[in-house]
Order: sequence, then structure tokens, then C-alpha cells
Amino acid sequence: MADITHLMKKETILVVDDTPVNLTLISEILKHEYKIKVANNGQTALKIAQSNTPPDLILLDIMMPDIDGYEVCKQLKHDTRTQNIPVIFLTAKNEASDEARGFGLGAVDYITKPICPSIILARIRTYLEMKRMHDFLRDQNTFLENEIVKRTDEIIARTNEIIIIQDVTIHALASLAETRDNETGNHIRRTQHYVKLLAEKLRLNSRFSHFLDDDKNIEILFKSAPLHDIGKVGIPDRILLKPGRFEPDEFEIMKAHPALGRSTLLQAESELDVEVPFLKYAKEIAYGHHEKWDGSGYPQGLSGDDIPISARLMAVADVYDALISRRVYKVGMPHEQAVKIVSEGKGSHFDPDMVDAFLELQDDFELIAMIYGDSEIDMEKKREYLNNATSELP
Repeated sequence: MADITHLMKKETILVVDDTPVNLTLISEILKHEYKIKVANNGQTALKIAQSNTPPDLILLDIMMPDIDGYEVCKQLKHDTRTQNIPVIFLTAKNEASDEARGFGLGAVDYITKPICPSIILARIRTYLEMKRMHDFLRDQNTFLENEIVKRTDEIIARTNEIIIIQDVTIHALASLAETRDNETGNHIRRTQHYVKLLAEKLRLNSRFSHFLDDDKNIEILFKSAPLHDIGKVGIPDRILLKPGRFEPDEFEIMKAHPALGRSTLLQAESELDVEVPFLKYAKEIAYGHHEKWDGSGYPQGLSGDDIPISARLMAVADVYDALISRRVYKVGMPHEQAVKIVSEGKGSHFDPDMVDAFLELQDDFELIAMIYGDSEIDMEKKREYLNNATSELP
């Protein structure tokens, strides 16, 4: 494929720092890939951001003499003209409380000095890709509205087009999270098949039939499931990729990923200016899949039926897959042991009826895990397993 990067307009990065040496250093790192604007104080930064040619992303220092970076970020996020510009704090303040405050104000990332050029470039690429996706969704909505006015006889064709765009959007957003995590694309495939399998089983249960008796709802759940961890794009690498247990302050930051995921999807939905069914369920799943039946989960501490059905389904699927999967910091446990742990979570971690359904479907779960494994499987063993399976892969 021909290289077309020379045809693309360079995106603009606004670097805000009151130290000239820092402005020069960061500009040198970025100038080959991006157009650079600089500001040595908060007021100048706000004027540039609110101009007719705003930047695509802002690198923002915190400690500045007039107004600090926190206040600049707050004003940016309260202004409709600038609220969608990604803000990355770039600062010497390295306390967990400082980092948490930055995320709370709406920043997408928090990088501490001294900086590593390769890391800052990788982070910028990630968040600019997310911004491009949001811009695409907004532009696509405008396009669709115009088409409805001009060509009412093409409604069916456009509906099919929207479905394709939704699928592409889902996988593009899910891939952003996947590239930053130790988890793989097959984790996404496995969990969405687990969710569909459970949903089809539970549609016969009177507690869930009002929600799951519609094939369309189940299909939307299947398509939405890959976005359950989209919020991890906002978690710093030092925590997300840590090969071991989190310290308490690190875990508090990690626990922000459901809210970050929901915020990302809310922003996408707000730019469309309509409620999109697959984003509705995706928001529920992203925000609620770490809630627990007994109320001990996060981020809201919901319990029982207050937890959306979609999130309860994902909780079972995600935990089972996490248990059986190998990671850099652990080996995957045997299927039987994972089933035992899920079973022990009945009525505490998980909806009791969902655990009962899971136990009835455990062979099918193991089959899905086999088909969508993270490593190559000997084809003869795979054929033998499929021939002996008690049911077909959903």
C-alpha cells in the first residue's frame, strides 16, 4: 500500500509550560510528526484553545504562575468549544492524589517528568486516534441527516450502512483498549460469545425474559460486549501493565476505568445527538461489569437487580475468562477450577440465576475458550474436541 502520510494535514499539539527549556525540548520531540503551538502560561493557552484554529491535543503543565494547569483544564472542559480537546498533564507532580485530581478534571492521561520521548509519542497517537473516531462519528451523523432529507427511498440501504459503521466503530474503539492492555483480541471474542450464550439461555427465565426475548437485544449485547474495557485507554501504563498486584493507590486509579469507559461512550453518543442502542448497552457494560451482586463492587456499589442485566452477564463472562487466561503475571487456571470459583461467587459476586445458567453451559464455555484460544491449537486435537463437544459453538 502506498504511503499517503505526506498527503495528510499535520495535527496540532499545544504545549503549555512556563519553562522555556521544557517548551523547546518537547517541541523538538514532536515537531517531525505534528504542528506545534506553545504557551508559557495558562491564559495564553486558553486563548489559543478557544481560537478559530484550536489544537487537536494539549500537553499541559500544572505548576504555572498565573493560573495552574488544573484550573486551565477545568475551564477547557467547561467550555463547549474546547471540552472535546484531549488534555494530557505533563508535570513533575508525581503523587497519586495529584494524578487522581487530574483525571477527575477530565484529562485523558497524566505523564510525569522526566519524559520518555517514545512513551509520550505513543500516548499522543492513541488519544489523537480516539479524537479522530469521535470526529468521524459526529461527521457521520451530519451526513446521515442530510441523506434522510434527500433520499427517503434509500432508508433500508442506509440502515445497513449504519450497522456496518457501528460494527467498525465498536472494533476500532475496542482495539484501542486492546493495544494498551495485556489482554488479546481473542479475549474480546471469547467474552462476547460467553455473553451471547448466557443471554440465550436466560431468555427462558422469567426474571430476564422481558429483556432477552428479543433477538435484536441479544445481538446488540453481542456487539457491545467488546467495549467493556474501553476505559483502560485512560489508565497509565505503569499501572495497566504492572506485572503484579496493585498497591492501594494504584488500584484506586485502576478502578477509574469503568467511569472512563462510560465517559468515552457518552461523549461519542452526545456528538451523534441521538441515543444509539448499541452504545446504550455498551455504556451499561463498561460502567457496571465490576459491580457485585452483594454490593461490594465498584464504581457505584450497586447490588442485586439494580445492576443492569447487561453488566451482570459481562461480569460472569469477564471473570471466567480472566481466570482461565494466561497473563505476563500469572498462568491460566484449569477450566474446572475456574468453574468452581465462579460457582462460589453465586449470590455474592454474581446473580444466582446467572451462575446456575453458567454451570449448565460450562462445557460450551470451555468449547468457546478452546476455539478462540490465545495460542495455536493442534488442528487434530481441535477437531477431536469439536467432535466430542456436547453442543455447537453459538
